Amino acid sequence: MHSESLTFTLRLVETHEDLMRACSVRAEAYGHKIPAFRESMAHPDHIDASPWTSIFLCEDKDTGNAVGTMRIQATTRGASMLEIEKYVTPPPELLQQGRAEVTRLASVRGSDPFVRLAMWKACYLYCIAIQARLLIMGVRKPALLRAYERMGAKDIFGDRHEVPLGHAGNLPHRVLALDIGTCEQEWREGYPDLWHFFFATLHPDISVVPLVHRQPIEKVRLHVVQ
Repeated sequence: MHSESLTFTLRLVETHEDLMRACSVRAEAYGHKIPAFRESMAHPDHIDASPWTSIFLCEDKDTGNAVGTMRIQATTRGASMLEIEKYVTPPPELLQQGRAEVTRLASVRGSDPFVRLAMWKACYLYCIAIQARLLIMGVRKPALLRAYERMGAKDIFGDRHEVPLGHAGNLPHRVLALDIGTCEQEWREGYPDLWHFFFATLHPDISVVPLVHRQPIEKVRLHVVQ
């Protein structure tokens, strides 16, 4: 396995300052598409405050600027249900599996095109680390839907039914599930470039474990706007 350096680092949020920088990326990315979202995205919400949520931050190596972010909530860390499951109930066979939900995945305009791909790799590695078998996601954009379907994600009800999601502006989304356990084999056979980035390349700039003691994360929770 060869090692590859990126133009940015990707790590878990550890402090309130980190969290606010992640929120600034959300505000820019989502506010550019839907201006009404800019103000709300600029502040942490109750999902950020959950002890079952982990937030990631991408920082450009040259400038130190925050260029990307995402957050992952998981049932394997103690949550009884994902936020998305307040609006849609997966089939019983899915509920028997450890599940994670990725939301607020965003990058700033003009950032390295590998930022999003690196966040997906971090998401995969994190799901493996916490033993979440299924990655659940609400998706709206046709281009993203096509990309996720090529990766092996499937509608949880086997159709193209759309559901308004309260934690996503009540906009209609398709709800997909990606089986983390089958990704390596399926991508090796049908998506070799993606397989090579995820499984045949070591990226030291991607970290999915906390850099410091747990205490700073608890301090982050205290600053969330209710």
